[in-house]
Amino acid sequence: MSKNKKPSKSYLFEQVLDLLKHNAGKALNHKQISAGLEINTDPERLQVIEVLELLKEQAFVTEPEVGKFMVKDVKTYISGVIDFTSSGTAYVTVAESESDIFISERKTKDALQGDLVKIYVYAQKVRGKKEGEVIEVIKRNKTTFVGTVQVLPRFCFLIPDNHKIHVDFFIPLDKSMGVKNGQKASARLTEWKKGDANPNAEIIEVFGFPGEHQAEIHAIMAEYGLPAEFPAAVEKAAKDIPTEITPAEIARRRDFRDITTFTIDPVDAKDFDDALSYKVLDNGNYEIGVHIADVTHYLKIGGIIDKEAIQRATSVYLVDRCIPMLPEVLSNFVCSLRPNEEKCCFSAVFEMDEEGTIFHQWFGKTVIYSNRRFSYEEVQKIIESGEGEYKDEILILDKLAKKLRAERTRKGSIFFDKEEVKFNLDEHGNPLGVYFKKQQDAHKLIEDFMLLANRKVAEFIGKGNKDEKHEQQKNNKSKDKDNKSVCVYRVHDIPSNEKLSDLTSFVSRFGYEMNTKSKLSTVQSINKLLVDVKGKKEGGMIELLTLRSMPKAVYTVKNIGHYGLGFEYYTHFTSPIRRYPDVLVHRLLEAKLNHKLYSNADELEMLCKHSSDMERMAAEAERASIKYKQVEFMEDKVGQTFPGVISGVTEWGIYVEIIENKCEGMIKARDMRDDNYYFDEDNYRYVGRNTGRIYSLGDTVTIEVKRADLIKKQLDFAFVTSAVVAQDKPQQRQGKKRRR
Repeated sequence: MSKNKKPSKSYLFEQVLDLLKHNAGKALNHKQISAGLEINTDPERLQVIEVLELLKEQAFVTEPEVGKFMVKDVKTYISGVIDFTSSGTAYVTVAESESDIFISERKTKDALQGDLVKIYVYAQKVRGKKEGEVIEVIKRNKTTFVGTVQVLPRFCFLIPDNHKIHVDFFIPLDKSMGVKNGQKASARLTEWKKGDANPNAEIIEVFGFPGEHQAEIHAIMAEYGLPAEFPAAVEKAAKDIPTEITPAEIARRRDFRDITTFTIDPVDAKDFDDALSYKVLDNGNYEIGVHIADVTHYLKIGGIIDKEAIQRATSVYLVDRCIPMLPEVLSNFVCSLRPNEEKCCFSAVFEMDEEGTIFHQWFGKTVIYSNRRFSYEEVQKIIESGEGEYKDEILILDKLAKKLRAERTRKGSIFFDKEEVKFNLDEHGNPLGVYFKKQQDAHKLIEDFMLLANRKVAEFIGKGNKDEKHEQQKNNKSKDKDNKSVCVYRVHDIPSNEKLSDLTSFVSRFGYEMNTKSKLSTVQSINKLLVDVKGKKEGGMIELLTLRSMPKAVYTVKNIGHYGLGFEYYTHFTSPIRRYPDVLVHRLLEAKLNHKLYSNADELEMLCKHSSDMERMAAEAERASIKYKQVEFMEDKVGQTFPGVISGVTEWGIYVEIIENKCEGMIKARDMRDDNYYFDEDNYRYVGRNTGRIYSLGDTVTIEVKRADLIKKQLDFAFVTSAVVAQDKPQQRQGKKRRR
């Protein structure tokens, strides 16, 4: 993003309003507000004036004197993001220090899921909680919606797939694109007239009938705003990029072409971000290079490809395809570290002894030549057998990786067993089978060296260079004036005391103890817990609850460290082909090495927030595509029985995950008719009032597949085996926890 690019109006809206709230009772003009927000360009000041007029129109501020503005009754009107429940009620999320505001179904006005809304908060609490009503939609979260179309003689309705969109969209026949009854389509909201029960919309794309592979995948892409292709201008710009590595360019780089180098990736990978080089030094130490595709060499700041990459922010991996951040000519060819080709890289090079102790580190631009492209499976076979091409190099790298891992464990990294669900698909996208990708030593080898590079780059940018012997400073006698450079960090906050207390209390019921007196003791307790529960009946449940107790990792310029990894400084440097934050870090590192300032913190923070949001969206889209394939895979298995594990217990039913394929379905509470069950929320279980039968989180059960609903992407199960009978019936909890 260029330095002169204006902040988005919605972002500035919140910033101006926050500043006026902090100066409640004072009337400020636009110059004072701009100064308070460190805005110093005429285009941005003009935008401040526009935002002030918008705040005045929407009754957030008053203008007691011409050109001076004051916040209006901050205790009555607030803004926030609205989050609907499936029943149509909603909660508005405000500042973290405040409670969410409940909005009844009749008071949501014309708001839709995720909209930024202005609400009036009632002075008195209603039923013991803060309540309010929507006054106005400030900004729509989205204006296109995906669903199934019901065609009637004179008009159509689009019934949204998202259960949090609580209304159907009215579509005139002349705006329907000839969609057929029952087809999946995407519609654009055109208006929602005051007093109308339904918003008006127009069909913009027809995907096909539910259950058709391409229709379902394209519907998921549209639901999450994922583009099917790059704009023609972006593709042309990518193809026009000069790809030859000239002698002059090689001369500017450290040459690694004669040093043994290889990549290790999934067998079906096409975009190779990273490579490892290996060299034994004269002193007996090892020089290990972590070489990362030099995307920024080709991706120019502010260019058309860069702007598209900013918007996408991440590559998205659906069940059958990758939606890349960069055009294929860059991601799979020019930047990809393909074997037997010279490639431009940005590298982190470490001198290490056999114990993994680092004696020297170097960061800079390089040129490499990959000797071999390995798959994880090939490397795993070499690690296990001790035989194979480049076996000496791989076995030493594996040994060093394990030393690095042991050090991480000592300093407080948390280790979750990662297992991904994957599908074997035929040429038409039909699921033939399910398999699981589990981390083995080959995966961990790469992971540990990538973590090392990410950590050391973050330390170098954030803390400054403490090694006076770095090659970059050999001929530079001036001191580094930018010792505290801004950096894009990958941070992970500590779990809240409440969540840790809940987890400690829950696992104690199974005989496990936790020490949460300090950060290190908590991490050590969690790691011990994860080892102790492995293979136990309650193992999956406790692993899941432990993971859920952790906050989400995000990108930001404000460093608070990475709790899960136990790192004080951490960033993402190693995947610039598929993550935009890594691109930013490459630019920041290059600026640091050249003693320059790349960008300002506010600009970077906006990009960090956008990247975090897009990462979250990508994960949701990936889960949606997997869920669809799971339902499709189970479609011909209705009536069959499977052993499963209770994976979730909620007030509306019990989730069970089938052990052999990890497909998850629900037994609805209303369908459990062999007894009168109540939901024991504190103990994650259902208890029969008459028989004392118990269905608890983590229980192994046998289920029958009752329905596989491709439209709703839901599996409905029924219990076949009897539940455990309680020895002592716990007291039923009074009241219900609100649903979100």
